[in-house]
Amino acid sequence: MSSIIRKVFSRRTLAYVSGGTAVALGSGYWYLNSGPAYPQSTRETRRAPPPWTPPSRSEMLDSLRASGKGDGTKPPTQEEEEVFDLLIVGGGATGAGIAVDAASRGLKVALVERDDFSAGTSSKSTKLVHGGVRYLQKAVMELDYDQYKLVREALHERRIFLQTAPYLSNMLPIMLPIYKYDFFLFYFDGPKADHDYMNRYWQVPYYWAGCKMYDVLAGKENMESSYLMSKGKALETFPMLKQDGLVGALVYYDGQHNDSRMNIALIMTAVKLGATITNYTEVTSLLKDPTTGQLTGAMVTDTLPGSTSKSQSKPFPVRAR
Repeated sequence: MSSIIRKVFSRRTLAYVSGGTAVALGSGYWYLNSGPAYPQSTRETRRAPPPWTPPSRSEMLDSLRASGKGDGTKPPTQEEEEVFDLLIVGGGATGAGIAVDAASRGLKVALVERDDFSAGTSSKSTKLVHGGVRYLQKAVMELDYDQYKLVREALHERRIFLQTAPYLSNMLPIMLPIYKYDFFLFYFDGPKADHDYMNRYWQVPYYWAGCKMYDVLAGKENMESSYLMSKGKALETFPMLKQDGLVGALVYYDGQHNDSRMNIALIMTAVKLGATITNYTEVTSLLKDPTTGQLTGAMVTDTLPGSTSKSQSKPFPVRAR
């Protein structure tokens, strides 16, 4: 026994343990502080941009009509008009993002939306800018490297989101209550239900380790560290929680944003870059080249309430290459 103790506490063993601990701590510190360096704000970067007034809706419609001069049966020549390079149908998150990307590359872009901008799915999201905790769980459980890369990329994009538009994004603490039983089994089968997986105490270290791994993957771009919350503190924060079987809670941080306002910001950015964008402009049919069969534009209608003029309500062609 004494020989074993002497070997365990020998100078060589202590040196190995000390060196390994130092390397682990140094590597962890370097990883947590890794990531892109964001420049410090200065007076110039904090200065408000010069005032800018976007074109009116009537001017946008005139630009759309100017691209479709002709009888609508064949695409007009370059001498007759200047057509758009790209016509985007739909002013949601996808259409607005494409418009910003194309306009920033110097293309002549037109976008039409039959309703208001982000009136559909783009305003009905979870409002979260998250890296994906469940994707991290899948990456670990299934040893899926692609899911791991997805989480890393999403965490990086989350930081860019918060850095680019802090007035539309913010940190969101999310509390996850942890029960010692499956609430649904308890509700349907009663408190004496005989199930091997009723007790859920193992979820406390399981969720804690997963959220800590989530924090470590974010590295320097992490917002706040996750932490455990006692049962009393959880009930104090949310008094309407189910008390029976409550063990505690886990709090972790993710991002939140205003999806509809963010969509409007993308639309305005595309307009500032030179794109022609209108809402309440419905596409009624597509135009094709009769010889090649390729799409050359669309017939659109101004459907804005109050537009009683026949010239406004009459469909007109919008041409694109």
